[in-house]
Amino acid sequence: MDDNQVEVLEVSASNEIKKLDHIIKSMLGSMDGGEISTSAYDTAWVALIKDIDGNDAPQFPSCLQWIADNQLPDGSWGDDKIFLAHDRLINTLACIAALKSWNVHLDKCEKGISFVKGNLSKLENENEEHTTCGFEVAFPSLLEIARSLDIEIPDHSHVLQNIYAMRNFKLKRIPKEKLHSVPTTLLFSLEGMPELDWEKLMKLQFQNGSFLFSLSSTAYAFMQTQDENCLKYLTQVVRRFNGGVPSSYPMDLFERLWAVDRLQRLRISRYFRTEIKECMDYIYRYWDEKGIFSGRNTRIPDIDDTSMGFRLLRLHGYDVSADVLQYFEEGGEFFCFLGETSQAITPTFNLYRASQVQFPEEKILEKAKQFSARFLREKQAANKLLDKWIMAKDLPGEVSYALDIPWFASLPRIEARFYIKQYGGEDDVWIGKTLYSLYFNGYVTRMPNISNNFYLQLAKIDYNNCQAIHQSEWISMQRWYTKCKLENFGTSKRALLLAYFLASASIYEPERKRERFAWAKAAVLVETIASYFSNQQDSRETRKIFVDEFRNCINPQEYLMAEFCEPVCPVKAWCAREQEQKYPAHPRGQFPVRSIRPFRLEVERRGDPVDGSRQDGLPSPRI
Repeated sequence: MDDNQVEVLEVSASNEIKKLDHIIKSMLGSMDGGEISTSAYDTAWVALIKDIDGNDAPQFPSCLQWIADNQLPDGSWGDDKIFLAHDRLINTLACIAALKSWNVHLDKCEKGISFVKGNLSKLENENEEHTTCGFEVAFPSLLEIARSLDIEIPDHSHVLQNIYAMRNFKLKRIPKEKLHSVPTTLLFSLEGMPELDWEKLMKLQFQNGSFLFSLSSTAYAFMQTQDENCLKYLTQVVRRFNGGVPSSYPMDLFERLWAVDRLQRLRISRYFRTEIKECMDYIYRYWDEKGIFSGRNTRIPDIDDTSMGFRLLRLHGYDVSADVLQYFEEGGEFFCFLGETSQAITPTFNLYRASQVQFPEEKILEKAKQFSARFLREKQAANKLLDKWIMAKDLPGEVSYALDIPWFASLPRIEARFYIKQYGGEDDVWIGKTLYSLYFNGYVTRMPNISNNFYLQLAKIDYNNCQAIHQSEWISMQRWYTKCKLENFGTSKRALLLAYFLASASIYEPERKRERFAWAKAAVLVETIASYFSNQQDSRETRKIFVDEFRNCINPQEYLMAEFCEPVCPVKAWCAREQEQKYPAHPRGQFPVRSIRPFRLEVERRGDPVDGSRQDGLPSPRI
């Protein structure tokens, strides 16, 4: 590709980049509490609330209308792009109960009931990792409500018997005193819990009136208590989302963290420095020494959000302590929530990523690294890199890359190339009580501030644009190699390719061409000098003279310029001429400081004094 073609490509890419840049900045700039798509299950629970003035009508008729308007053609409610039996059945049964309780849209009820009866058996064969959270507790509660409304659901099936058995087993393990005295994740599924002491539970209510930001749990709490703060929270969210409500709100911290992470891994974050700074300032404002949750001002942190927050805050220069992870460690293992007994892939994956940004003596990060690496390796070996929280395009690929290439060894452009293939864009789906996504400007997509095709398009355009520029620069590097006859001094074109590859994979931005060339050419010059000396007979004394002169001179550039050096090493005089042509603005062809320093250090490192030792006490490398 010649320079003219590259220029045309740059102009075309620039126009596309500007369009996408504007769209993404608008998305990032409009972040508030999290633009989460509607959950039919939670909307149904809110629709069950009776009018507080005593009228025989729903308190939130807009929720009931949303249900009526959003039944799928097969009679179900739920995600219309991905079929998961757990998601479809729990959504559908909840919506049937809501419509039947108000005796409206009975034709839709019948269609929904037919769907439930025809698909119950599919629960038995569904992947365990894709079971919606708390299904074994919430679904039986819905069945009981359905039967109280004379909705006929067969209760003798083997599948339902297993679900009831799982529910009983889980409820027996729940310590009632702990449930009523300490904030736990059980607050997210109160609608499935029998025999609750509401006087005690109300002391665990969140500042915004919710119970762990769960709409269904808060709706159930209001039905039992008529608490005004619950009602205020529900009313606010119903108005915010125009009838249909999400499964959880707010999710402001989660949204910002995952958006920044995606932008960085796709290597397009440089376009959004201001927006990212605002996101990180926001996260730090709500950072807590015990960690964070998906939304602000909570008392129940989780390791997923905390690990992501810790890593990104530290990488952006914020003062955060690794001790925050001690809260999630128990007996040498790490759990997403306090009191859990099993781990999931993505929280452990994010813990592993966080463990790699450690400072010396941070023992908790070393523990986290050992545990998370072992856990992920075991899952990888068993081919079980699926997750209960997310359905991603290539989660196994993401985990494998991270395990094989530690963070400190990962070249930015190589990571971007892999992640562009692994990133699912708008097709990535998160799993809560139901499948959920986020929406933007009124249309539903897959988490647009986190997983969207705008990021993916920009990443591809940027990658291709940079690659075209790098390919053009590689042609220039080869001309430079040929013109300077470096092959005559024992430097291979492979060495040239490796030097430029490392430079362009690390410093990839189009405007940093001079830095790439300085890196690559300095590396090649060192290789050339090493090769030249290795091919000389009786070169030990000559080598010592070269290194001593180079180390002791005030300006190494001037030493390279000295005419008497040429008989000692033709490479040195050539280096001087090359740099004088490359940087004419510098007196006598001096290197810019950034260029000469690594070059000088490497020459000194490769020096081999007569006594065969180096000043640092290590054996001299063979040149």
